[in-house]
Amino acid sequence: MGAEKIGTAAIGTAKLATVRKLLAKAERAATAAESEVYTAKAVELMARHGIDAALLAAAHPGSDGIGPLRIAMQDPYSAGKARLLGWTAAALGCRWVLHGAWGGKVAAVTVFGHASDRERVELLYTSLLLQATTQLVRVRPPRPGESVAAYRRSWLEGFAAQVHRRLADAEERAAGHATTRTPAGPHPGVAVVLADRRRRVDEEFASAYPRLATLRPSVLSGSGRAAGALAGQRADLGGAGGLGVGRRRALGA
Repeated sequence: MGAEKIGTAAIGTAKLATVRKLLAKAERAATAAESEVYTAKAVELMARHGIDAALLAAAHPGSDGIGPLRIAMQDPYSAGKARLLGWTAAALGCRWVLHGAWGGKVAAVTVFGHASDRERVELLYTSLLLQATTQLVRVRPPRPGESVAAYRRSWLEGFAAQVHRRLADAEERAAGHATTRTPAGPHPGVAVVLADRRRRVDEEFASAYPRLATLRPSVLSGSGRAAGALAGQRADLGGAGGLGVGRRRALGA
């Protein structure tokens, strides 16, 4: 059993290494079409890796612990970056908490979930943030007189929303196609395993953060959401809530 566990973990590590290479190629792609080729491959492989990790953990209880990962946000557009991280985390089976949210800024985000899912979130967010910020510095509102900052904030929201949608769809497809056997033998099924993982994350999240404020939907005035959504459709990837930015204390989702 020990050899099986180590061997399967090595396969998972190899998959993540391949995903990293695909993300790097997308970041350097000369055209949007080229980036989209790497996108499709990375999305599929990352989702399959998540299912494999879930099935392995079900066969070896305690091997994929639940816990937090705190990531600092940097201005400009820290709230939009926090939304991108939070919605990515939500699509990959994690919960998330905002820290120091005030006046349109966020100091940090804590991603809370299984270790394998936190690893996937961190890997994807690092690449997505680079892809988004590289494009963000170039975008300008098409309408004369519109605030560039407002346009970019709404652009980043559109980008994050499309990333969340695509990741959630990939996760659902991977679960539907997954085998119901692990190297250790048969188990109750992928749907049961995933539901149990979500339940345990929710229970431990509620215990770790019992006094979170309720998120309030954000309202952005810029007109860049559609352009950002188009960029999000092309981004290489590897029910989230709205982002409330009006409270100083931690906010959760």
